[in-house]
Amino acid sequence: MESAAQIGEKLSGKQKFDFKRALEEIRELHGRGTELISVYVPPNKQVSDAAAYLRGEYSQSSNIKSQSTRKAVMGAIQSILSRLKYYKRPPANGVVFFVGEVPKIGDQTRMVQYVLEPPEPITTFLYRCDSQFYLDPLLDMLEEKKSYGLIVIDRSEATLGLLKGKRVQVIKNIQSLVPSKHRMGGQSALRFERLIEIAAHEFFTKVADTATDALLNTKDLQGILIGGPGPTKDYFNESKYLHHELQKKVIGTFDTGYTDEYGLRELVERAKEKLEDLDLMREKRNMQRLFEEIRKPDGGLSAYGEDQVRRNLVLGAVDVLLLSEGLRKHRVAAECGSCGWKSTVTVEKVPDEVKCPKCGSQAEIKSDVDIIDEFYEVADRMGTRVELISTDSEEGEMLITAFGGIAAILRFRTGG
Repeated sequence: MESAAQIGEKLSGKQKFDFKRALEEIRELHGRGTELISVYVPPNKQVSDAAAYLRGEYSQSSNIKSQSTRKAVMGAIQSILSRLKYYKRPPANGVVFFVGEVPKIGDQTRMVQYVLEPPEPITTFLYRCDSQFYLDPLLDMLEEKKSYGLIVIDRSEATLGLLKGKRVQVIKNIQSLVPSKHRMGGQSALRFERLIEIAAHEFFTKVADTATDALLNTKDLQGILIGGPGPTKDYFNESKYLHHELQKKVIGTFDTGYTDEYGLRELVERAKEKLEDLDLMREKRNMQRLFEEIRKPDGGLSAYGEDQVRRNLVLGAVDVLLLSEGLRKHRVAAECGSCGWKSTVTVEKVPDEVKCPKCGSQAEIKSDVDIIDEFYEVADRMGTRVELISTDSEEGEMLITAFGGIAAILRFRTGG
């Protein structure tokens, strides 16, 4: 029997992204009253039992005093019951329904209906009627489960952090009180050396105690990385200052030039061979490959920006297409029925109406596709590999801010 984590790991980057994007859309929706219905059906729940429960709620909702709320709630429950008829049994991870009336312009409303199969199994049956959809169990599933403890240390300071998914979180920076190795006052060299070692021992103990408090009870802690600019990191590790349960998880020590927050990021980079399976490492490799091509005098095998990448993609010249998870744009096609004008443009937000620039008539919106979905479709036809890059890393942040969230590594140059 596969664990929930193993099932979740099988999802492709695109499936995870689609699930996350759907939750973002649903979270923005609000009802005028308690009109939005959330129903979670776990995989071990009989569909007939879930339907019976909903029929009971449908009967109870007839007592709601507000006519508009009563009508909306009963309509939403009826819609879910209609959809349940298509299931002989719930999917492997269960199924979630979000149905209800949300406001439009003025007093008008529109019915929204979402049916999601989550990446991990639902544990309990749940029915909730509220002014917004209940998303907490699904949002928890999006959180990255695997994490790594990070420690960068020398005799002057130490910084502890956590690598969770693709994000480096700083836990604490600890400044030491270990004196420099030189004679002070009239103290003998040997006595002063002992004082230094006592202070160093107390500092290392404090770092280890902080690590125990921060990391010992961290779920799914895969390992601990220790870094620093000199031999201190090795001494700290070999002397086993860490709690014995944490000590067992030490993957290795790595040279870094810094022991602050930047040192934590440097440590992740230095340990990349040990962390090959992490999505973060794959993202870094792809982005570094792109930067290497861009730095070449002729631009190498690189393309960036929507127009340039699109031209290369349709020519079959793109080897790896890099898309930012932060992209929130639409590809909209419009056509004027009066004069035949047509246009396809990329927009941040789909307009309510489009005026024809030729004759002034109202053009019809023929299609509205999320730009990431559109690029995926074209890439699939051209045999191009697509990599979704998060905005959690420095490289990912640069992709969205410097290149508009769209870049490519080419198979060959096209001059476009």
